[in-house]
Amino acid sequence: MDRRRFIRAGTLGAAGAAGLAAPALAQGAPQVRWRCTSAFPKALETLYGGAEDIARFVREATDGAFDIQTFADGEIVPAAQAADAAIGGTVQMCHVASYDYVAKDPTYALGAAVPFALNARGMAAWLYSGGGVDLLNEFFAGQGLHYLPGGNTGTQMGGWFRREINATQDLKGLKMRVSGLAAQVLGRLGVQPQAVGANDIPAALEQGTIDAAEWIGPYDDEKLNLVKVAPFYYYPGWWEGSLTLSFLINKGEYDRLPASYRSILATAARAATIEMQAKYDFRNPGALKRLVAAGAQLRPFPQDVLNASFDAANQVYGEINGQNLPFKKIFDSMMAFRAETYLYQQVPEYTFDTFMMIKQREGALGGK
Repeated sequence: MDRRRFIRAGTLGAAGAAGLAAPALAQGAPQVRWRCTSAFPKALETLYGGAEDIARFVREATDGAFDIQTFADGEIVPAAQAADAAIGGTVQMCHVASYDYVAKDPTYALGAAVPFALNARGMAAWLYSGGGVDLLNEFFAGQGLHYLPGGNTGTQMGGWFRREINATQDLKGLKMRVSGLAAQVLGRLGVQPQAVGANDIPAALEQGTIDAAEWIGPYDDEKLNLVKVAPFYYYPGWWEGSLTLSFLINKGEYDRLPASYRSILATAARAATIEMQAKYDFRNPGALKRLVAAGAQLRPFPQDVLNASFDAANQVYGEINGQNLPFKKIFDSMMAFRAETYLYQQVPEYTFDTFMMIKQREGALGGK
C-alpha cells in the first residue's frame, strides 16, 4: 500500500465504507493553498525535509486539493521570526524547533526538548498516548497557534568543543552556541550562551567567536564540517534526549479547515515525524564513522558535569514552575511519565540493548 492510499485509508475510511470513492470525494473537496516557512536551510535536507514531507503527504492524500508550499529559512522570514509569521498570518504554518522561542514563554520548549527529559520513544508515547499533544495545544491556543509534532532527531550529540572538558569548572567562561532552556541551565554553570545560526557556526568556531557549539548529530554536523574547527565531539546531548520538531499552525486557519483536512494534516504530521527519525537513525552511524576518520575525538561528558547539569536543570524548572502555571501543568505530566518510562526501559530495553552493544564490540554482529 503506498503512502497516499494509507493516509486516505486512515482518514477517509468512513466515507469509503459508505461507498463513496476517494476520487469523487477529492473532486468535491475545497481548494486550500497554504505556505509553510521552515526554520532550516535546504542544505540540511533531513530537517528541512520534515516540511516537504508533510506537504507531499497532504497533497497526495487530497489529489492536490490541499496544497502546502514550503520555504526555507530566510526565503520569507528568518528562523527567529517563523513563529511570529504563523501567528500573524504572513504564513499559515511554520516548521521549527519550538524551544527557540522560549523568550516568548518557556512553555514553548516543552513541545520540542528540555534538559534531562524523554528520549524519542518516550516523547512519542507521551505526546500521542499520554495526552501531551492535547496539553500543549491548550497552551498554544492561547498563542494563536495549533501544535503538531513534526519530526524527531533522536538523542543528540553534546556538540563540538575547541578544548577538552574534564570537569565542571572547565565550563566557566565557555562561549557556546546553545538554545532553549539548555542555555539557562548551562548559564548556571558559567557558560556564556550564544545565539548563532546553523550556517554561521563553522566560521564562529574558526574565528574564536565561540568556543563550542551544539547542533544536531553526526549526519548534519558532518554537513557543517564542524570537525575541521573544533575536534572534541562530546556526548550525550543531555539537553536533547530527543528533539521533537514542531508544526505551528495559525489557529484561525486551522479551525477553518474541513474536519477531513485536519485529520489528513495530523496523520501526515505523524508520518513526517516517523520519516525524519528513520532517516537520522539510518544516516547517523555512517556519518559518525566518517567524522572519526576525519579527526573527531569522541568524548563522553564527565559524570560530574552531568550531575551538576542535572541539578542546575532542576533549579531552573523549580523557578519556572513557581511562576508559570501552563508550564507546570505540562511539565508535571511529562515528568510523571519520565519516571514510569525509565523504570520500564531499564528492564527489557536497556538489558537487550546492552547485550547487543557488547556483541557489537566483540565483532559478533558483522559489519565493518
